[in-house]
Amino acid sequence: MGPSDTLNHLFNLLAPALVVALVLALLGPFLIRKRPGARTFPAQVAINFVAGAVTLLLGLWFFGNDGKMATYAAMLLLCCAAQASSGRWGK
Repeated sequence: MGPSDTLNHLFNLLAPALVVALVLALLGPFLIRKRPGARTFPAQVAINFVAGAVTLLLGLWFFGNDGKMATYAAMLLLCCAAQASSGRWGK
C-alpha cells in the first residue's frame, strides 16, 4: 500500500468526524440559545473534530475494525458534549 492509499484510508476513517464537527458547529448557535458562543466557528470545528477523531481511533483500536455503530454513537455523543461545553469556556 502506497502513501496515497494510506492517506485515502485515513481520510475515509476521519471523514465522519469532520462532517459531524461542521454540522454541529453550524447548528450549535441555533440549538443552544441560552449561552453565547464563546468560541469562533473554526475553533468549534477543531474541538469537535478532535473529539470525533479520537473517538473513531479508539473505536478502531477497541473493536479491531472501523464502521461499528457503537463507535459512531460514541463519536456523536462526545462531539455533542464538546459542542455544548464550548459555550461555557469563554469569558
